[in-house]
Amino acid sequence: MEPMLSAISDSGIPKGDGWEYEPKWDGFRTLVFRDGEEVALMSRGGRAMTRYFPEVLPALRKLGPSKLVLDGELVVVGANGLDFGALQQRVHPAESRVRMLSELTPAWFIAFDLLAEGADDLRKQPLGERRARLEKLLQGVKKPIFLTPYTRNPKTAEEWFEKFEGAGLDGVIAKAWDGAYVPGKRLWVKIKHKRTADCVVIGWRKTSDGSTLGALLLGLYDKKGNIHYVGHTSSFSAAERRELIKKLRPLETEIPEEEWQANPGRMPGGLSRWSRGKDTEWVAVRPELVCEVTYDKLEAGQRFRHATGFLRWRTDKPPKKCGFDQIASAAEFDVRGIFQSK
Repeated sequence: MEPMLSAISDSGIPKGDGWEYEPKWDGFRTLVFRDGEEVALMSRGGRAMTRYFPEVLPALRKLGPSKLVLDGELVVVGANGLDFGALQQRVHPAESRVRMLSELTPAWFIAFDLLAEGADDLRKQPLGERRARLEKLLQGVKKPIFLTPYTRNPKTAEEWFEKFEGAGLDGVIAKAWDGAYVPGKRLWVKIKHKRTADCVVIGWRKTSDGSTLGALLLGLYDKKGNIHYVGHTSSFSAAERRELIKKLRPLETEIPEEEWQANPGRMPGGLSRWSRGKDTEWVAVRPELVCEVTYDKLEAGQRFRHATGFLRWRTDKPPKKCGFDQIASAAEFDVRGIFQSK
């Protein structure tokens, strides 16, 4: 079963008596299927995730009745809020590594919907009724299972939107209070943080078949004058991609081997557990072009959490002026405090 989805709103938080609002968690969207002692965790794309998060299974087995379907989010909470990088590391092929990480970076399951309970299929029931049954089911529940807060007040939702960003959350989700749960349909509304930054183009990545440009690779300068790879932007038409290649060809350059070895974290490729050596599918260019992009969040590792949106070229801005100092910093907020905010 596909989970119900959300569409991005460009007009802010929707108002009206028909809405309820929840924090938008930055983790792995997960459906939980329980049948007695058997528990299955499924990702949004239908991938089995059960073996990667053994620490949440005992708590899910204790919930009654014996048959349940829950919708929610798996998250990892670090020292500075939600840690999506640590969450990604949890998906590892080695069983020993999975066990070790389940102790070092244990996950939480944040429940926000109840789709079936016992013999009852609740998907056609209004959200308000599903929420009431979910609250009853999770009454007194303890870590690693949490019940996400909600509010019917748009003013409170706006406060959450600003305050919870400091805990690493993405924004706010608005849901129809009388709405059914419709798998695969984008009937919820997500309101995400959206900002702009001026970045230096440091390279371009080829498409999977190598036929054309797939994305521009972006960089920002630190206080010492070193440039760091921070993400990419790829929202271009076929004609724009051809023009971009013409624009970038004269700027192509080689990165010295010693620089690659000394600073693998600053490069768009480099050594990792997913690759052995250089990423040969990207081409470095001299850092001379500047573009303005939209972004939602810069992670603690100083990478944009999602692909950025290209806005325009900034021929008026010197590349060296494109630094991390332009990135807005949210005031820190303890994730645990969210569950007292209702």
